[in-house]
Amino acid sequence: MAVGPDEAGEPPYLRIAAALRSRIESGALRPGDRVPSTRQVVRDFGVAMATAGRALAVLRDEGLVVTRPGSGTVVRTRGGPARRRAPDRELGTGRIVATAMALADAEGLDAVSMRRLAAELGVAPMSLYRHVAGRDALELLLVRAVFRARPLPDAGPPGWRAKLELVCRLQWRAYRAHPWLAELISMTRPVLLPEAMAHTEWTLNALDGLGLSAAERAREALTLAALVRGLAASAAAELRAERETGQGNDQWWNTLQDELDALMRSGRFPMLAGLPEDAVRDLDGLLEHALARHLDGLEMRLARGGGGTNGTPVR
Repeated sequence: MAVGPDEAGEPPYLRIAAALRSRIESGALRPGDRVPSTRQVVRDFGVAMATAGRALAVLRDEGLVVTRPGSGTVVRTRGGPARRRAPDRELGTGRIVATAMALADAEGLDAVSMRRLAAELGVAPMSLYRHVAGRDALELLLVRAVFRARPLPDAGPPGWRAKLELVCRLQWRAYRAHPWLAELISMTRPVLLPEAMAHTEWTLNALDGLGLSAAERAREALTLAALVRGLAASAAAELRAERETGQGNDQWWNTLQDELDALMRSGRFPMLAGLPEDAVRDLDGLLEHALARHLDGLEMRLARGGGGTNGTPVR
């Protein structure tokens, strides 16, 4: 059945959320049961994928459901004693940030609303604003906490290449541990946070004294950061798709298997047909390959030498 705005003008996604909420409250969907995926909601209610996603997001914000990688979206288990309301004096910025980070790691950045965070902490929502100015300020605190937990060594290993590998791999581990981080890092409008800026400063120091111009050093530092962040954004997008659809990467590929096999047998794509399946799915391997090939190129540039120290970019 197709769902459109009702006579009162209520948006379709709220009506879908209400229908699913009713099934949970009536016991038709019990704790631990899978709720319909976004694709199932699209089929059942005749709405767009974005509308289905918003409906499920409402239930997540209300704490009725939780999305678990590999299991899809399920009705939240409500066993155990009720969460007590904590006195305001027990609150602090550190506790708020730690709780927000755990929530973002488990369910994605969209789950970290101030209302949901207050519920997790057992406090009144307005109490949070005595410690954090709002959602935007909280996101900056999350980024700072991630980088603060991964300090770079004062000197690092000997050699410019080993230093650049170290900083890139450290950033990659941060992105893999906190997939939402890629959403908060911009290469064109960077956040001016000392902990994040220290990574750029450290990278520029590793490039100092190599005969590169200031422009080359800047571009190199930005390119390396963008390389790592770009692959991390792909990983984050995959995790988001899994949360929204309840369908893992392997399951998604399985739905395309017949079509893929037919295309590969057509003879139109002989090079693609010869690729190992894992080559494009191993993001850790892709990072290592991209980093090695990039640094190989920089090594050749340095061996070639010439120019750069006067600030004129080498073409």
